[in-house]
Amino acid sequence: MPSYQLYSSRNFPPLSDTLTMLAGLGYQDVEGFGGLYADDAKLADLAAGLKATGLTMPTAHFGLDMLEGNPDQALKIARTLGIRHIYCPYLMPDQRPNDGPGWRAFGARLEAAGRPYKAAGIGFGWHNHDFEFVPTADGAIPQAEILAGGPSLEWEIDVAWVIRGGADPVQWIRRYGARITAAHVKDIAPAGENTAEDGWADVGHGTVNWASLLAALRAVGCKHFVMEHDNPSDHARFAKRSILALRMI
Repeated sequence: MPSYQLYSSRNFPPLSDTLTMLAGLGYQDVEGFGGLYADDAKLADLAAGLKATGLTMPTAHFGLDMLEGNPDQALKIARTLGIRHIYCPYLMPDQRPNDGPGWRAFGARLEAAGRPYKAAGIGFGWHNHDFEFVPTADGAIPQAEILAGGPSLEWEIDVAWVIRGGADPVQWIRRYGARITAAHVKDIAPAGENTAEDGWADVGHGTVNWASLLAALRAVGCKHFVMEHDNPSDHARFAKRSILALRMI
């Protein structure tokens, strides 16, 4: 069964209602993000909500500051919630390298940041957006350089962002399939539609060919398929229509 990135529901509190809704729709897993465990009180609430609904959290996002600066806290969170794969999800524009060697060095930085988590038996990797597929001035592709600089990094591929970055996700899946341990499953609305939702669509109701992409991801052994919408106007609509669509593929 698919997982659900709780970031999709960040604008629809309370969290307890979201977890109950997701469990009722048939989701078994959810994916966390930093705001959910920003302090011990929030962490306790999340852990209690997961226990009450029977949902599990095999994958989660953690910001680079915590991953590098407070690994003990990150490990505490992971152990409390049962997280088995951690992904660093983003790098602010003013921190991004501007050439291939810089991005390769960033991959090495992630490789170093991941050591305490891998030593604890937790998978560690990177989650992409679109900027990793835009060539730098020297012709490098940041995503390729990140993975080269961090040879043991896992990759949570966000397929829709790959497409928005102008790349062919099937080619990337075929090339780096051994590194892909999770995938974000989200959809892109036809041009000019859903502008109030930043051009995203419910899964199965947009332009992404998820039938072929899911087949490609399953063929390389991807285990976690995480439903996401970056800005839904109705998270319950998104969650319901998306899981129903995925069951038909």
